[in-house]
Amino acid sequence: MTEPQHQATALSWGVKQSFRSYVEATGGTIEVGAGAARAEDGGFTFALAPGSDLRLGADGALTGVGKFLGEVKFDSHGGMLKVFLADPILEIRATGAVLTVADTPKRDYRVEVANLDLAGLTRDAAGEIALPAGLAMFGIQWLGDHYPMKTALDPVRLTLAAG
Repeated sequence: MTEPQHQATALSWGVKQSFRSYVEATGGTIEVGAGAARAEDGGFTFALAPGSDLRLGADGALTGVGKFLGEVKFDSHGGMLKVFLADPILEIRATGAVLTVADTPKRDYRVEVANLDLAGLTRDAAGEIALPAGLAMFGIQWLGDHYPMKTALDPVRLTLAAG
């Protein structure tokens, strides 16, 4: 009997732990809303949006596109540092996996912020999977030009359900 496919039901991502720590250490704020929640580890959890078909197949490979809901606002230095992310989309492409976010409250433009390492995919005992993430070219500007391309970011985690 083959293992069933598992559909992604939530996405968790902390962006970059040192970035979150910096924002808070400088007296800044991190706000979540519109369906996102702050996780115990300081990262963020985003609920599944309609129209998603991101699945982990019986062969252990991810396929499809996962759309998720929620927003996170980072604000520090009296507004000199502002980073916004909303409604992440994890897309499996022929060339690899990418994470895009809306980078303004209007959600009228998406930025490819992270490249995900499918070969580095791990699965824990609870069935959650983690994908190593590296800063994509457009993610450099999104995070305020403080990190070079391919900087390691927090891993992207997916909660799965059979189905």
